[in-house]
Order: sequence, then C-alpha cells, then structure tokens
Amino acid sequence: MKLYAIETGFFKLDGGAMFGVVPKSIWNKTNPADSNNMCTWGNRLLLIEDSNRLMLVDTGLGDKQNEKFFSYYYLHGDATLDKSLKNIGFDRNDITDVILTHLHFDHCGGAIAREGDQLVPAFKNAHFWSNADHWSWATNPNPREKASFLKENILPIQESGQLKFVEDVHNPFGSDISMRYSNGHTESMMLPQVQYKGKTMLYMADLLPSVGHIPIPYVMGYDVRPLVTMEERHSYWNEIVDNEYILFFEHDSVHECCTLQRTEKGIRVKDIFKLDEI
Repeated sequence: MKLYAIETGFFKLDGGAMFGVVPKSIWNKTNPADSNNMCTWGNRLLLIEDSNRLMLVDTGLGDKQNEKFFSYYYLHGDATLDKSLKNIGFDRNDITDVILTHLHFDHCGGAIAREGDQLVPAFKNAHFWSNADHWSWATNPNPREKASFLKENILPIQESGQLKFVEDVHNPFGSDISMRYSNGHTESMMLPQVQYKGKTMLYMADLLPSVGHIPIPYVMGYDVRPLVTMEERHSYWNEIVDNEYILFFEHDSVHECCTLQRTEKGIRVKDIFKLDEI
C-alpha cells in the first residue's frame, strides 16, 4: 500500500464560524484571519494505492459552480486535483473508488463535472461510496445544512449508477481500510481508518479541521450537534493517544499529519509531520 497527500488548493471561511464560541483573540493565534475575518483552509485529499485499486478520499470543491458561488470562498493557490495526480503518475480516470466522508460541497463538489449541459461523474471508472444514513440526511436536508448539500453535487452520483453504500458490501476496501463514524458535524460522517506501515492513520475530515482545533471545546459553528461533537472528540482523542494513531488533516492549510499527547492542559498536539515522512 502507498498513501499520497493530494493538494487541490486553498479557500477561505469565516474564522468565527470555524471556531464557534472560541474567541478570536485565542484562535487567531493559530489560524490568523485577514481583514474580513476570513481564515485560509486547505482542501487536502488522501489517495490510497492498494494492489489494483486507487482510492480517493473526498474530492474538494471541484470547478463546476458559477463565479458568484466561488467568490464567497476566495479560492487560491496553484495546486489542483489533476496537477497533483499527474505529479505522481496518475490521472482521474485511474481512480477506482471515491470515498466521500460526507456530502458537504467542499468535500464532494469535485465528484461531479459539467460537460456542456450535462452533470456527469468526474471519475468515470470509479464507484462512489457513501452510507445510507448520510445519503438520506443529505438528500432531505435540514434548513441549517441545506446550503451545504447541493443537489447538483449529489443526485448525479446516484443517477450515474456508480453510487454504493459501504454497509452493503463486506470489507469494501480490503482488510486494512475501515470506516469510523461521527455524528456531531453531520449525520454519519465517515472517517477512513488505514493500517499503514505498522501504524494506524485516521482521516479526520471535519471532526478535526486543523491543529488549531485540537482542544475539545474548539468546535465549529457549522456542526449540527456541537455537544455530540465534544463527546465524540473526548472518546476519539483518548483512543488516539492510547493507540498512538496518526491523524491526517483535510483542511489544515499548513500541516498534513500529527499525533496527540496528554498534557497538564488536556490532550494537545505532540508531533507534526508530512505524510511521506511516515
């Protein structure tokens, strides 16, 4: 098995929304905001090469939305999904599986491309993996999340016939890759857990957006059940420390991976490193 960090560029979100009730005077030290209170975030994906399969975790925002939509998020940076794949000798048609942690637009927008008047899968040879609970949640959205679940990102996956649910297949990704779940950010968000080089790596998606979010109360304003997120973090963080897991960040604009440790102030970051340093 080989793992690759796939950079797809940066975008901006309101710092207050990303840190909920945590004061700016605190979070601005780790995630500095611009004059509009916007912080820079990454869209870093994980590519898993295992035997004859090439599995991509999440897809980033994609490029099919209109200029007005993208103007809200200040996309910047030179990296793209296609450039990053090309740099390691692949292209999107090599992808056999796309694992969607959840269906918010910044995680699945790149799953669908616009070809003329048609919305089609951006990975023509891949199965797209979700789970039934989250799919139902996303296709019947609550008012709080409705703006994040865009039907043009979601429904064409099912219409293509390429959609699969992980619970319908035994060991869908092999014995070294399993799915963990989190329900605080959104219903049934999937966190891929990978056994790699004798270590356990957990893809954090939106349970832990950045190193700056490690303290348990530092919960995003976007989370639909913030108290559940805090309970999940307490459980996960202790398991992570006890078992020396490696954490992979999707949204940290600087840091790819870290480990955690117990300190007098609670569980905090231990080591920070790049995926290829494992």
